[in-house]
Amino acid sequence: MKAMILAAGKGTRVRPITHTIPKPLIPILQKPVMEFLLELLRQHGFKEVMVNVSHLAEEIESYFRDGQRFGVQIGYSFEGRIKDGELIGEALGSAGGIKKIQDFSPFFDDTFVVLCGDALIDLDLTAVIKWHKAKGSLATVVTKSIPKELVSSYGVVVTDSEDRIKTFQEKPSVEEALSTQINTGIYIFEPEVINYIPKNQKYDIGGELFPKLVEIGAPFYAVNMDFEWVDIGKVPDYWQAVRGVLSGEIKNVPIPGKQIAPGVYTGLNVAVNWDRVDIQGPVYIGGMTRIEDGAKIIGPSMIGPNCWICQGATVDNSVIFEYSRLGAGVSLVDKLVFGRYCVDKTGASIDLQAAALDWLITDARQSISDEHLKHLAIKELFNIQQAL
Repeated sequence: MKAMILAAGKGTRVRPITHTIPKPLIPILQKPVMEFLLELLRQHGFKEVMVNVSHLAEEIESYFRDGQRFGVQIGYSFEGRIKDGELIGEALGSAGGIKKIQDFSPFFDDTFVVLCGDALIDLDLTAVIKWHKAKGSLATVVTKSIPKELVSSYGVVVTDSEDRIKTFQEKPSVEEALSTQINTGIYIFEPEVINYIPKNQKYDIGGELFPKLVEIGAPFYAVNMDFEWVDIGKVPDYWQAVRGVLSGEIKNVPIPGKQIAPGVYTGLNVAVNWDRVDIQGPVYIGGMTRIEDGAKIIGPSMIGPNCWICQGATVDNSVIFEYSRLGAGVSLVDKLVFGRYCVDKTGASIDLQAAALDWLITDARQSISDEHLKHLAIKELFNIQQAL
């Protein structure tokens, strides 16, 4: 069976992570989110997968290549152009990307699945396909019921008593919402649906194709499923995903590494004197990370590989990406550190250079020869805590 993963978006709402990492490669405890999707597809018999790419396309292609090591075959459709020798991404929209592949050569010749490349899901795709075919559906949207007070953050799907889709509401207010079923970005299509997508133009599945199907009265249905679905659309979503895995709330993502104490997991060769640090799980510490005496790590927290947590530093309910060095005495509470960026759990960014903190949160590969920086960091602790 065949599938498509939508991976061409810029991920603007997950910046600063997506400045250098495309959304499908955002790591959930060191494993890219798209890798989980490929594992799910393989489990349900989907062996041929098309991926449309645009923003940082080479990063996605370099990691997944032909899909052989993931047990599938992967083909890539690049959306963009070359200008002055540089690749410029120009995404065609979710539906436009499908159309481009089919116009190149009719790849989608039977019922196929479309998944967004930025969500953790644990869905019985086999059961969904069976339901879709039993309905005689041209297109099926997988929905999920959520508490009504949360509907304003999602696209709402409104159906009749036969599960036929009547209309959509994009992030309605709680008072205006006509349903609590939300669009999960998981779709089952028959190849004929591509006939309704115009050629050579940007075209969206949710905003343009679906309203067209409703307008013409096509056999267009929603199947409401109870399954694990974590959309990583914004920085707070990513935050919750990491916390959910560490706390055990997200069941289908195992914590990697070795458990060396209750709730404390590490990768290879972590340099730490466990008797001289205060670590309260759940915590994951990546391989080749150094944690100096007197450091405190309070979970749920993730520290990536090759980091350096200096003496007296505190990491509390925070996510620290690889190769980050936290200076002596620095205190990070409810923060995400990625390169030179420090972001709070709402997504608000602190420019370390502008805040004069760039000497305290640096690249761990940078040699620190001036020992007085550590002492200066401790003296400035009060000011730092105020700034953060």
